[in-house]
Amino acid sequence: MLNISGVTVRLGGRTILDRATAALPPKSRVGLIGRNGAGKSTLMKAICGLGEMDEGSIEMPRDARIGYIAQEAPAGDATPFETVLAADTERAALLAEAETCVDPDRLGEIHERLGAIDAYTAPARAARILVGLGFDEEMQGRPLDSYSGGWKMRVALAALLFSEPDLLLLDEPSNHLDLEATLWLENFLKGYRATMIVISHERDLLNNVVDHILHLEQGKVTLYPGGYDAFERQRAERLAQQSAAREKQMAERQRLQAFVDRWRAKASKAKQAQSRVKALAKMAPIAAATEDPTLSFAFPSPDELRPPLVTLDMAAVGYGERTVLSRLNLRLDPDDRVALLGRNGNGKTTLARLLAAQLAPKEGEMTASGKMRVGYFTQYQVEELDGGDTPLEHMARQMKGATPAAVRAQLGRFGFSGDRATQKVGSLSGGERARLALALITRDAPHMLILDEPTNHLDVDAREALVQALNDYSGAVVVVSHDRHMLELTADRLVLVDGGTAQEFAGTLDDYTDMVLGKGGDTAKPKPAKSNAKDDRRAAAAAREKSQGLRKAVKAAEEEMAKLTAQRSAIDLAMFDPKSAQPAYANLTMTELMQARGKVEKALEAAEARWLEASEALEEAMAA
Repeated sequence: MLNISGVTVRLGGRTILDRATAALPPKSRVGLIGRNGAGKSTLMKAICGLGEMDEGSIEMPRDARIGYIAQEAPAGDATPFETVLAADTERAALLAEAETCVDPDRLGEIHERLGAIDAYTAPARAARILVGLGFDEEMQGRPLDSYSGGWKMRVALAALLFSEPDLLLLDEPSNHLDLEATLWLENFLKGYRATMIVISHERDLLNNVVDHILHLEQGKVTLYPGGYDAFERQRAERLAQQSAAREKQMAERQRLQAFVDRWRAKASKAKQAQSRVKALAKMAPIAAATEDPTLSFAFPSPDELRPPLVTLDMAAVGYGERTVLSRLNLRLDPDDRVALLGRNGNGKTTLARLLAAQLAPKEGEMTASGKMRVGYFTQYQVEELDGGDTPLEHMARQMKGATPAAVRAQLGRFGFSGDRATQKVGSLSGGERARLALALITRDAPHMLILDEPTNHLDVDAREALVQALNDYSGAVVVVSHDRHMLELTADRLVLVDGGTAQEFAGTLDDYTDMVLGKGGDTAKPKPAKSNAKDDRRAAAAAREKSQGLRKAVKAAEEEMAKLTAQRSAIDLAMFDPKSAQPAYANLTMTELMQARGKVEKALEAAEARWLEASEALEEAMAA
């Protein structure tokens, strides 16, 4: 269906795509992945003809219809329903022609073609797609200009899906969606019958929808069969093979070079030496199998507070005269991990702002610990960062009175060490800005983190790093996210915001998925007894505490091993080069040095045993 042959694209003097080559099978569903800034959108624009290539070609059937969402969202007085119907341009043109056509033969051809393209079922299909993306019947009939940019992009996505192109191109389609719409989209794409390429960082979508992964790295593309988990396994094997091949080649180069250095000057061996010089010149070096630098997240742990952190008792909250949520009864403890579920517009952000004390209750009571500190993350904070300042300047303003070392240390927890702290924010990627925003809101080690869609700008690897950091964090977490994988790994309580209130959801995230997609039987499951919910929370907290303790044990053992190894090296230096000995060992006899070395060796063996035991226990705990 699609052949990418030697595509090279340079932007601003930098090579984004470097002779990228791949052949995509017909009707394949391909996940296009890579680190932020790798060139995924550049390649997609080249495929759909919106970007120029410096070299190479992209071949596909001449009559293939390509579908791609434009940068500008639709606008005007047209309704979402009208906009989606108009996306089928052939249907719209045939219907317009039928209204004025007087030739009975041509009119018959028109109606025959309308039947062939299912034109008469189009209104029902358009409505189903809009409902799936969050538009109820009333919303489908409102003018586009009454909607925000995010909702307009949903209309654009609905129109694209309705048009059913032969090649469907989706660039992070879930960015403007809530969890419920993301689940519907994933289910819709599973049944898509034509070729599809989707740029996504949603691990579940990449596992459940696509049948190939096209990985873009350092300007090159590699096609892997299967979903994301299969890609990770295959790539790890490939990197291991590459590392082994490189080590073997380096050994061979050293052997050849040693022969050349030894025999170059000897006449009888000059010919053989020259042949090896040529062999060295022809040996193309195998690149080191290096990973991109891991994105760093490390939330500072707060001091302990007695539970509860926050209690809502029949509270109501809203804006001005309008009440958004009422009858709120909720308790949050220091070890809670809560995911807020519900469609956009139901009040998840309003509840988050109430918990963050940005809104006061209109009715009822909200009780919070007086010493509690809250870190509240939203996309607005990412967008409002001053592009002309550096991360260091941003953090220094927020940490007034702190030492430069403390400011640098907080930035270092989130990957902004050394020169990276003095880059202009305007030159940072979306993911780097999100990391900076997280660094800023956690500068005072908050007791509770409230994260509203924290993964929007993060790639798959960065999301995994964020999940790890949240599981290491000892405070409470409240998260709103459309990333199901993240919710499954971080949340042990589900709160459904719906119908003007918020209540504990009795089932699992899988149960909620089935409910959203209308699968299974009775979705209104009875709520479990409070004692069971408490037991579950205690068990989850105990598991986190155990995991944190094991990580500390692993780290302590590693630090002790490093210290003992350094001591052993210092003793060896004193034994074999007394003049360079450290003061602690300079005046010891050889017997005393040997005794000291024996004690260090025993201590090192014990530390290694502790490290091994803690590492194995941590692996088992993470797998449980």
